[in-house]
Amino acid sequence: MLHRQTLSTNLSEPTYYILLALLIPLHGYGIMQKVKRISAGQVTVGAGTVYGALDAMERGGWVQRVAEEGRRKIYLITDDGKKVLYNHLVHLQQMTQAGEMMLPMMETDGVA
Repeated sequence: MLHRQTLSTNLSEPTYYILLALLIPLHGYGIMQKVKRISAGQVTVGAGTVYGALDAMERGGWVQRVAEEGRRKIYLITDDGKKVLYNHLVHLQQMTQAGEMMLPMMETDGVA
């Protein structure tokens, strides 16, 4: 379950990409397409994943429904969602920096 106060959460890969996609308003199918595009095809999310995540993120205050076009519901990231996304990006940068510092040790051990 997502909570409003959980702003430093480590996000799952699908949740991370869904939040990134929702920096612009999108409906479910648009989210699936955007996730695939921004992940360079490395991540694909199905309808069940998207709609389950949207429901949880909406309850958690990370996204909001901003419009409806027929049966399509349009979602957008909220300020809380942006904070979560930003904090996750900072966390990923810190992890990457730590790994890059240790990379020479792996190379000299013949691992890489």
